[in-house]
Amino acid sequence: MTLTPQQFASDNYAGVCPEALAAMMAANEGSAVAYGDDEWTQRAADAFRKLFAADAEVFFVFNGTAANSLALASLCQSYHSVICAASAHVETDECGAPEFFSNGSKLLVAQTADGKLTPEAIRALATSRSDIHFPKPRVVTITQPTETGQVYAIDEIKAISAACRELGLKLHMDGARFPHACATLGCTPGEMTWAAGVDVLCFGGTKNGMAVGEAILFFDPALAEDFDYRCKQAGQLASKMRFLSAPWIGMLESGAWLRNAEHGNACARLLAAQVEALPGLRLMFPVQANAVFLEAEPEVLDRLRARGWRFYTFIGGGARFMFAWDAQLDRVAQLAEDLREAAVEGASLAA
Repeated sequence: MTLTPQQFASDNYAGVCPEALAAMMAANEGSAVAYGDDEWTQRAADAFRKLFAADAEVFFVFNGTAANSLALASLCQSYHSVICAASAHVETDECGAPEFFSNGSKLLVAQTADGKLTPEAIRALATSRSDIHFPKPRVVTITQPTETGQVYAIDEIKAISAACRELGLKLHMDGARFPHACATLGCTPGEMTWAAGVDVLCFGGTKNGMAVGEAILFFDPALAEDFDYRCKQAGQLASKMRFLSAPWIGMLESGAWLRNAEHGNACARLLAAQVEALPGLRLMFPVQANAVFLEAEPEVLDRLRARGWRFYTFIGGGARFMFAWDAQLDRVAQLAEDLREAAVEGASLAA
């Protein structure tokens, strides 16, 4: 089969990294007890507890929509509400799943210029009303990194956590690209989560080199009560659970989870450095993880598409490029060159 040239529209385009694939193949030898009562799942959960230096309750589900939605639902009653940024994935791209799995908990959205929540924005929403006619705020969810590719500093997370404690709210972190934030900050996973006041984390595997699968970590075991039943009811209890959990062993024990993220981040920085000074192009947000958002005239983007490049423009109309664990440096260079030619041609025509 002829391979098509690599694209950077989404890190979901990437294949499975060798470490995850090898662990899955190892789990395929022989048989194992079903529904998570197997040695692979126990070993993967223990690997998470070691990585985070925390006695967390760990659950494995198929995808990020399920991870976020079920985690939020476990923290809410149907009459509660969840505070999030207006650009948060749970608001814009989960097809109402958080509301569905919580039996109606409402999302309260804060309009932010950069996709980050602040303590002030949280307080404004949480204290806007306290009457019985309004859904009672119960949870704050932040995305790390954000949908605009920016990373919350640890002090920012601590400030948000302090506001949550002040207001009696739980703090959930959507970590679809959590490893990329760790790579950017150079911190341990524990420092960015439970030590900073995060109650529940959804740790993304799919965008970090796995074929499928996300992990949900409850740092307060009491919050995880009956969560296994919630997963079963939602169709997220894998009968052959070892094929969801074993790849995590390959990722975590080998350190691939961090190496993969470091490579994706480095590719994003490489592209940004090569195109940020080009005429007619502007970086829409600071490049802090594995995403580059570029603002350009529609004609420039059309010329880029004509050269065969795929990309999304769902945030502010700018072109988004995502770099995964397997991003090829020569393709990054080709993208930079095609962007340069499209921008220069646009500048010439304008003159």
